Amino acid sequence: MSVAEIEKLLKDYGEWLKDKTSLRQMNGSWVEITTPYLDRHNDALQIYASGENGAFVLTDDSYIIHDLEASGCKLDTEKRKDLLRMTLNGFGVKLNAEAIEVHATAENFPLRKHNLIQAMLAVNDLFYLAKPVVESLFHEDVVTWLEANDIRYTPSVKFTGISGYDQHFNFAIPKSRKQPERIVQAINRPTRDSALLFINAWSDTRQVRAPDSKAYAILNDEQSISGGVVEALRNYGIRPVPWRQRIDVVTELAV
Repeated sequence: MSVAEIEKLLKDYGEWLKDKTSLRQMNGSWVEITTPYLDRHNDALQIYASGENGAFVLTDDSYIIHDLEASGCKLDTEKRKDLLRMTLNGFGVKLNAEAIEVHATAENFPLRKHNLIQAMLAVNDLFYLAKPVVESLFHEDVVTWLEANDIRYTPSVKFTGISGYDQHFNFAIPKSRKQPERIVQAINRPTRDSALLFINAWSDTRQVRAPDSKAYAILNDEQSISGGVVEALRNYGIRPVPWRQRIDVVTELAV
């Protein structure tokens, strides 16, 4: 894959994002921003922005947390609270009561909006675990598996891509004498949107990482995974690893 191909992909992504985003004036100074990203109900994610004197606040108005709680996913244990804080910190956003929120300036507004959307999707993905669907946090399962197989890793890493935006990844495995740097993403709900987010993040980042760096997507296959998701990941140089087939990559991740 060439730099020109990556540049075209990023341009196409930017155009898609702009075309699929709509705005609506709310009461007072608030503006509703409807994004093209879908939640688990296949509804477009919405965020709200308000500003004064060049400063802005962006918020999900508590949507993600309230939706999870309404589905039976209570964030009432210390382990879940710690994971929530760690996830939000990774994107540079915070929890204000139950709203996921970030502050921005005119200069960094696009970056902060990008981080808020990523955080909303990440929290929804991490905690969508009502018992009929998932018995344990998939992220924790991946951590346990990595440690059980002596796979050394750095958790929750952030790299700045060629777009200038920070991209967040679950794990980075440093280069060894036998293997290059490896980026590992745990995807609890392997959907078109979650695959697209990882593809975009990896495409944006790989040009500023070592040329031989590799990317892996660990996919929760508790439910069937669309063939389109697997094919899309492969087309962009990412190795899809269904959870049931994780033993296949232990050797190349552990050395």
